Amino acid sequence: MNLIPRALSCWLALIVFAVFTSAQAGIPRDPYNYFFHETLGDFPEEQGVAREENKKAILIFFEMEACPFCHRMKETVLNQPEVQDYFRQHFMIYSVNIEGNTEIVGFDGQRMTAKDFSFKVNRVRATPVFAFFDLTGKQIVRFTGPTSGIEEFMWLGEFVEKGLYKEMNFTKYKRERKQSQHR
Repeated sequence: MNLIPRALSCWLALIVFAVFTSAQAGIPRDPYNYFFHETLGDFPEEQGVAREENKKAILIFFEMEACPFCHRMKETVLNQPEVQDYFRQHFMIYSVNIEGNTEIVGFDGQRMTAKDFSFKVNRVRATPVFAFFDLTGKQIVRFTGPTSGIEEFMWLGEFVEKGLYKEMNFTKYKRERKQSQHR
């Protein structure tokens, strides 16, 4: 008699565990803790870390506090565990406030404010800007504005990670991805 309730409680516990575990996988996480890496703003030093960790590139998210599109990206895309895990696996990722007065050392070794690094060096005029730099500090891909969602942002990451930017532009890559989905 006692075996049936025990077996039932074990199955029930297993089901609760499975449901809880699968629900946890999609729970949004703070992008500042799980997407962006911490930095002191010394990008030549960050290049060394990226090389040591065999990263494909450095991604800088140029943002400003009052930007609704930056906020939307952080609340709908950059907070997703699958996005965070994929991007952190392949890239070193930093956020730069384009209005900031924090001192930054640019890829060329020059010291300047975050504002000057954004505006004068990288010509950021609107946000967000996702700028990918190779491990020599050369900008290789730039995407201005929010992506349409998680899928497009993941495609942007794949585009850089696989080196496809050397063969085509991102618009062509997206078109090819969309066509392959409809086949």
